[in-house]
Amino acid sequence: LNSEWSSAGLLLVWVCVVAPVVSQSCCGGVPGVPGIPGTHGPDGSDGPRGQKGDPAGEATRPIRGQKGVPGLRGLPGRPGLKGDVGLPGPPGHPGPQGEKGRSSNAAVSQKCFFSYKRVISQTVMSDTNIEFNREILPDLDQQFQGESLTNGTFVCTTRGVYFFSYHMSAKSRLCLKLMKGADSHMLMCDNADGFLVTSGSAVLELAVGDTVSLQTHKYSSIVSSQSSTSHTFTGFLLFPTA
Repeated sequence: LNSEWSSAGLLLVWVCVVAPVVSQSCCGGVPGVPGIPGTHGPDGSDGPRGQKGDPAGEATRPIRGQKGVPGLRGLPGRPGLKGDVGLPGPPGHPGPQGEKGRSSNAAVSQKCFFSYKRVISQTVMSDTNIEFNREILPDLDQQFQGESLTNGTFVCTTRGVYFFSYHMSAKSRLCLKLMKGADSHMLMCDNADGFLVTSGSAVLELAVGDTVSLQTHKYSSIVSSQSSTSHTFTGFLLFPTA
């Protein structure tokens, strides 16, 4: 019996060992059915710690491209609300010193005037300077006396702006010319039924040596009585210009 089991065991071992080799090398057997998958094994232990990475990372360092073309200018926005008034600023620096002003010569200004009346019975000719022969304020101190008239003509001695006025008496009609040198600066006329008294005034800028006078125009009839004091001619300096 032992010998039979021994023979059978040897035969089984041979079949198990030899038979697959013979079948693979000869005609190839049919693959067997896959076995049932085993269960998951336990988790492995942690591996060694890796090297420290770049803190910036690629996402924070993009590649910069070329500058683009400027876009179109946008429309102006709406005006903003008015802001509060700011605090006063500090005082500014003092400005440069101005030019020295012209000195005020009171003595010259006081003498740059005249005021005369006509007391002459002679008839006044047209286009001829009217003569005023008597000062209206003859008793002023010497330092306050004004300019003299020569044949009714004022000669400027101080460059500046002057004011002139006159009063004249006539019969029916009167036309007067205010002359600056040889030029008629102003023509003034008046008329009435019977006698009349007329007046006028003007402002002139004069240079040294300029002359101012009054002349009658044609068709004028000035009263020439010696007792008349209604013929007056006055002028004075408003302010010097030099």
